[in-house]
Amino acid sequence: MQFEVWAPQAGRVTLHCEGVTRALERDPDRAGWWWGEAEARDGTRYGFSLDDGPVRPDPRSRRQPDGPDGLSAVVDHGRYAWRSEWVGRPLPGAVLYELHVGTYTREGTLDAAAERLGHLVELGVTHVELMPLTPFPGRHGWGYEGVSLWAVHEPYGGPEALKRFVDRAHELGLGVILDVVHNHFGPSGNHLPAFGPYLTDTHHTPWGSAVNLDAPGSDEVRTYLVESALAWLRDYRLDGLRLDAVHALVDTRACHFLEELSTAVDAFSADVGRPLFLIAESDLNDPRLITSRDEGGLGLHAQWNDDFHHALHTALTGESQGYYADFARAPMAALAKTLTGGYFHDGTYSSFRGRSHGRPLDRTRVAGHRLLGYSQTHDQVGNRAQGDRLAAALLPGSPGLLACAATLTLTAPFTPMLFMGEEWAAGTPWQFFTDHTDPELAEAVRRGRRREFAAHGWAEEDVPDPQDPATRERSCLDWSELEREPHARVLAWYRLLLALRHEHPDLTDPDLADTKVAYDERGRWLAFRRGDVRVAVNLSKEPAAIPLGPRQATVLAAWEPVEAPGADGVLHVPGESGVVLLQG
Repeated sequence: MQFEVWAPQAGRVTLHCEGVTRALERDPDRAGWWWGEAEARDGTRYGFSLDDGPVRPDPRSRRQPDGPDGLSAVVDHGRYAWRSEWVGRPLPGAVLYELHVGTYTREGTLDAAAERLGHLVELGVTHVELMPLTPFPGRHGWGYEGVSLWAVHEPYGGPEALKRFVDRAHELGLGVILDVVHNHFGPSGNHLPAFGPYLTDTHHTPWGSAVNLDAPGSDEVRTYLVESALAWLRDYRLDGLRLDAVHALVDTRACHFLEELSTAVDAFSADVGRPLFLIAESDLNDPRLITSRDEGGLGLHAQWNDDFHHALHTALTGESQGYYADFARAPMAALAKTLTGGYFHDGTYSSFRGRSHGRPLDRTRVAGHRLLGYSQTHDQVGNRAQGDRLAAALLPGSPGLLACAATLTLTAPFTPMLFMGEEWAAGTPWQFFTDHTDPELAEAVRRGRRREFAAHGWAEEDVPDPQDPATRERSCLDWSELEREPHARVLAWYRLLLALRHEHPDLTDPDLADTKVAYDERGRWLAFRRGDVRVAVNLSKEPAAIPLGPRQATVLAAWEPVEAPGADGVLHVPGESGVVLLQG
């Protein structure tokens, strides 16, 4: 088979392939590329030596059987016999479920996670969003420090296990989305800088030198990232990608990398005849990300909407530190603004940033499904000092507030996303954990984590040690909770709301401008209309009288028993409860 590698600064490149050493030739048609042939089959180990230096893994490695620092292995993707005939599942009308393979089950493998996919079908989920799968040192971690952007973390099961997972998901009617990290490479096991200018000091990010998107050599780096993205969609039949922290992709070129990526994905989608999409995590509040390229945007298909989360979190918990401060001043008003306008910061002053932030979103042009709404994510839970979920703050005293969070998330005009376990108010935390094999890096991460939270008043002993195996163990879901209260009641509520979402087209209507909201800041209630569906939540402990208007209404779902509004059109909602109604 043919081997090739981009190494523009090397004077000599040698292929090492199962005991055979062969000097590669320069490619006369592609500057900086080297190529050669050698006998190989699926599983053959190989690596490259630059200028007679150490043997390193292939930057485009499809498999790293011995971890990021080991030799690469050939993967013959044609060997896998796909079982499902999958035509795809589009983003409009979807319900996403964020899942971390290493803690979804105690086993922490893709095969073990696949055995639990039936739960998601019964719940009403349409797509699984897998957190990053690229190889990283050790066995357990979040995955955001990965390297080898074309390979699957071996302790999760490697390439074949991912194919089995996707196949099983598709058999059950579930789409699969993968979280990919283009904004930095892991600090350990990263050999890319030895091969070429994958990083640049022209810009800097929170992780150090920026990925090279606009400096000399960036053409090949951009191609590397685009082809990696297409490889996931092609070789593993994934349905979409979640792009981590795109605000950290510094690119001054006329055609932004994200536009180049979205163009390539849309073209591939047309070729294979099934819907594919890109979802950005962005801190910019810039609607150009999710505006079509024809209208001058970057053409991404959706983005996470942290503003909705922040408004909802402050309304439920009263927290007001850090970036919650602006939302906490009037949380019901903040909720109302995000439900109708998408962003809270749309050019308004952000006290957290000390400047104005964002720009208005044209809700007559941007469909609601292009914004993801959620009450919890891996970031918003795991980046707390103790990784505590909403349930830790609201149970046992206020299970109704968890029901209100679910009501707002699953009936809002956005694409809803759940974080694994929230559907049954999981009692397990989700903490920050690592398994770095480099002792110095492990200690640096441990000290950095404790120093970060010490600045916010946390005692060192109260911040979990990321390297302690018990930190990961605590973060694994406890599936026995589903049979116990109050978890079983919360799960039944999520299932009911999702069934209503799939049953009533008004709840998946993409028209943001059609959402009408009323609220009472002091009374802590909020109600909104989506077509003929009415949704009301009362976050106060006291009952609330909410005027819905004179049209006759039928109660579709209520956390606590309620009567339909009488002739006066007033709905009487018990404290800490949510209601969904249909008006005729």
